[in-house]
Amino acid sequence: NDRLRKTKVVASLGPASWSEEMIPKMILAGTDIFRLNCSHRRGGDFERVYPLIRKYAKELGKDVECLGDLQGPKFRVGELAADPVPLVNGEVLEFGISKDDNDNIRPGRITMKPTLEQNALVRGCSVGTALLIEDGLMEVKVVEKLSETELKVQVTRGGKLKARKGVNVPDIEIDCAALTAKDIEDAEYLLQLEPPCEYICVSFAQKAQDLQELIDIMDRLKVPQEKRPKICPKIEK
Repeated sequence: NDRLRKTKVVASLGPASWSEEMIPKMILAGTDIFRLNCSHRRGGDFERVYPLIRKYAKELGKDVECLGDLQGPKFRVGELAADPVPLVNGEVLEFGISKDDNDNIRPGRITMKPTLEQNALVRGCSVGTALLIEDGLMEVKVVEKLSETELKVQVTRGGKLKARKGVNVPDIEIDCAALTAKDIEDAEYLLQLEPPCEYICVSFAQKAQDLQELIDIMDRLKVPQEKRPKICPKIEK
């Protein structure tokens, strides 16, 4: 009996599962909440899928909720100059913001593209800061800060570095807004759905102000209190 379960089953919808055939099957299988990943919001897919969720939940007599997951700022290494670069334990190399389109990852140097968020990440690092790459599979530690955009790091956990892998810095607060321009656009869309979605997730939330940014959008759009989604800060570090 689904009503006796205290744990909610959250199912992420994507191209493999958001068809008219699959959505009712997922509801009958026990889905309580459908997650709409705003990283993949494009081409009218959400506009097509959201009414289907509400339609089949009503037809099947199930209490199904929807969660809009904002993408948040992205922190990734850049492109490769050639083949994947081996990172060897103990090796000291450069880690910095790309100076131009040709300043790509190569032996002895790791680069990130010059976005506001990634500039803030490098700027916030100091000697001893650990940077985790590809979900922590690799790790480098700052041994010298050369400038606001350039570091020297030592490899503490090696591996083979490929392009566009994620970077996390658990020990610092990155001085950037939690909501990007895309997040603001996606939040405005989610907040104007009818019926409203029940939850909105804020990615990489670090402080109370990050959640206030979403509340400010609700205020600007004059969303009534009874229609405001619950805000879920995601713990991602």
